[in-house]
Amino acid sequence: MVLVRVQKISSYTDPDTGRPGKVIELVEVKKGGRTVVLGPQTEETMMVQRMLQTAIMQMQSLGLMPSIREISFPKIILYLTEDEYEMLNVKLEVNDIYEINFRDGGIYFKKPTNMG
Repeated sequence: MVLVRVQKISSYTDPDTGRPGKVIELVEVKKGGRTVVLGPQTEETMMVQRMLQTAIMQMQSLGLMPSIREISFPKIILYLTEDEYEMLNVKLEVNDIYEINFRDGGIYFKKPTNMG
């Protein structure tokens, strides 16, 4: 199971058939930030980490660097004709979150039961 958020929905024309369709970008939703520690934590390394974190936050507040939350890479990009989108039987909206399950050769969308 993977949690995904609908990041973007745009229209396109299928180049083979000329029929209208949708491009749907789904990005993975990760819970909490991950800190990577590459060795023993000393007072000096913790101080350097705090200084770097402060500098990054200041650059982000000035708009010189995007926040980490703004940087996301699509997990799945769907190119669907209008008919295929209807057959999906899931009305995807930007910022909706879904659980994606892969089983028996299929991809299954489900609204999560709790997001706490």
